[in-house]
Formats: sequence, C-alpha cells, structure tokens
Amino acid sequence: MAAELSFFHRHKPFRIALNDAGTLELYVDDCLRKDRAIGEREPQYVWTNVELEWEEHHYLEARYWASNQRLQVTINRREVIDRVLSDGESSAVTLPD
Repeated sequence: MAAELSFFHRHKPFRIALNDAGTLELYVDDCLRKDRAIGEREPQYVWTNVELEWEEHHYLEARYWASNQRLQVTINRREVIDRVLSDGESSAVTLPD
C-alpha cells in the first residue's frame, strides 16, 4: 500500500509516506529524515527533532499500524493527526493552531 500525507507546522513542510514495500518515511523540507521498514511488531515508528523558530525545538512522532492502516502523528506529544489511510491516498492536512 502506498499513501502519503503532507502538512505544514510553523511554516515548515512535513510529509509522512508509506511506500509500496510498507516502509514508513518521514520527510522535512522534502528531505528524508527517518524511515522504518515494516516488521512483525506494531506500530512502525519514526521521529525527528526539528528546530523551528528562535531555537524552539519541536519533537514530531509518527506511528503507523499496518493491521488497521491507522496513522497517528504527534508534535511535542500533542496529537495532531489520527486517521486511517487509504491505498493510494495523497492528501494535505491543515493542522489546528
């Protein structure tokens, strides 16, 4: 299943992608930061710490459960996305302020 979800956080572009091989990928500014191949354990987990404004650090985490296609994204431990991905989905999400 291939799918991707993109969003902006504090004017910086992020993308979470699931490629055809089932690898979960996290991109910041169109640069691959982390990836995690599918395995026996769930969820797949990727994270990054990003410095945004004036040395303000933001910790972004993405978890994906292949068994039910659920994607959860948190920023600084606050949930911002929790949804089921569709095969072939490519969508942009607007995060709450």
